[in-house]
Amino acid sequence: MNISDTQSVDNTGKTIPILKGNDLRVARAGFSILDIDAISIAEGEVLSLVGPNGAGKTTLQVALCLLTKSLQGSIFFKGKKVGEGISIDAYRRKIAMVFQEPLLFNTTVFENVASGLNFRKIKKSTIKDVVDENLQRFGVAHLKDRSARTLSGGEAQRVSLARAFAIDPDILFLDEPFSALDPPTRETLVSDFETIIGKSRTTTIFATHDRMEALRLSDRIAVMNNGKILQAGEPEEVMNHPANEFVASFVGVETILKGKVLEAKESDIVVSVAGHAIEAVGFYSPGEQVILCIRPENVTLSDSSPGAQTSARNIFPGVIEKINQLGLYYRIDINCGFPLVAYVTKHSLEHMSLCAGKKIEASFKATAIHVLKKVD
Repeated sequence: MNISDTQSVDNTGKTIPILKGNDLRVARAGFSILDIDAISIAEGEVLSLVGPNGAGKTTLQVALCLLTKSLQGSIFFKGKKVGEGISIDAYRRKIAMVFQEPLLFNTTVFENVASGLNFRKIKKSTIKDVVDENLQRFGVAHLKDRSARTLSGGEAQRVSLARAFAIDPDILFLDEPFSALDPPTRETLVSDFETIIGKSRTTTIFATHDRMEALRLSDRIAVMNNGKILQAGEPEEVMNHPANEFVASFVGVETILKGKVLEAKESDIVVSVAGHAIEAVGFYSPGEQVILCIRPENVTLSDSSPGAQTSARNIFPGVIEKINQLGLYYRIDINCGFPLVAYVTKHSLEHMSLCAGKKIEASFKATAIHVLKKVD
């Protein structure tokens, strides 16, 4: 998504984030549960907060919505400090939040979607048009006279999203809105939402523990743990260049190896891992302890003769220990004297007759390894 033409700038030409938080702290019972030095979101951007359960994703969203009394820090909306340059009530009218469990009133679908507009005292003729438009947008127009209490999970979440979009929020907060749905319902709703958010270009802060959802929907990803943002950046940067071992493991780096640099020449290094020499790229010195991160899609398997038809500098014989199906692909766990994980398609699995116990050759390029300095 190109968001450059939706961003506001100040008199010096500097971009003004639509939302910025500084020194955000939340503590409960004397324990810190949120500790964010700075976070900013550009207008029209989709920012995903990813991390395991308890990482602080919901707490950060609630804090940015000013729905917690224990928050310390400052929040700025379009350059104005909330509570000073713009009132808290005025700010809250500019935002909408959708939770994991749909929070619907015991009224009809139409009345639920209209509730935010009624609160804002919009004309009834306008309300009908807006509600009808958003019911149609989320594919629930045929349910408008139904009681919200009779809806399925997917239908209820569509109504929640329609209600949020009906008020035309400047910022939409989504707290794992698809996680409670069954896979087919989830896929359909995610696909529809992807189309809708692409057309509306609504600034969105989206919390999820599903990295595939984050990759699919986001302009930027922020990885969280223990109430802190460990790394934020474009999806490709975070996925392929994780800042530390935790980020690497969370964003799908299945092979994480600890080793010591044996040789270094300019940007080329040789690392000893369990007695095996692995070539990588990085600026390190002999003797340094490092961590090698290898994504499974960068590992190639072959049952041909050693080194045949590959430009990879790292080629190791191994034995398949385990095969697990993961949706459309298969995870292959290999013992090469060190653990290595590869992903293959069903076609490759059948073509090479891969099975547990089979000897195989695994290869990966030196440039496909992300090297981190080991921190004790």
